[in-house]
Amino acid sequence: MGLTTERDGTAGGYEAVPVPPATDAAAESGPAVLRRRSALPTRRSVLYLHCAKDTFVPEDLVSWYTERGFHFYVADLRPQEGLDRPARRRRRKGPSQSERFAGLDSACRHLREAEGSEMILVSAHSAGALTAAQWCDARRDDGLADALILSSPAFGRQRRKGLNIACPVLVMCSAEDGKARRGPRLRRRSDEATVRLGPHVTWLRLEDGLDGSEGDAGDRRNFFDEMGRWLGAYMYGQVRDQLL
Repeated sequence: MGLTTERDGTAGGYEAVPVPPATDAAAESGPAVLRRRSALPTRRSVLYLHCAKDTFVPEDLVSWYTERGFHFYVADLRPQEGLDRPARRRRRKGPSQSERFAGLDSACRHLREAEGSEMILVSAHSAGALTAAQWCDARRDDGLADALILSSPAFGRQRRKGLNIACPVLVMCSAEDGKARRGPRLRRRSDEATVRLGPHVTWLRLEDGLDGSEGDAGDRRNFFDEMGRWLGAYMYGQVRDQLL
């Protein structure tokens, strides 16, 4: 498996999850899925999207969720063929949007039906955020995702379109991105002002801790505190206590 190979030949505490494809057409392009189980009894899961331009999921993010009663899954949306080869020799063309969506469909349905998940949080960083947002919009009536959490999203041309995501959405961005940048002929508006995602969207702008690196613990503490508060606002009782 590509993810395992790239992580120094080991699974890094993950186990492979065999997910049946949604359709025969998606059989060769479905994502590889890895799982890190929580030690706590739980029916809650996180599905993290890993795309071609993103680094692998930060270890501290995985630990934060599993320590709070979430099984953690990684869906690798990159072309699986040739991931064990040097980057210059890999297939350059990635899966189409329909292939990515079909792969996420099958992963979420597997989590619901085979893994017993009653709550699924979809999470993505940078390039994966656009795919996650578009998929949640396209599947708004299917009840596959219970919440969407995006970190440092690279929306790109998404600014020109509006989405209507039904589930609650948290978007965490750099504080610098929220400032209007002035120049002789330029004044850039923030993503919050230009990207429409849906009726239940929270935008948080943080000074640091968004890049996913495991540097100074204080830099990431605010990131995790804010994410825990937001999740706690949509949960009750013991679940909320574990998050906070």
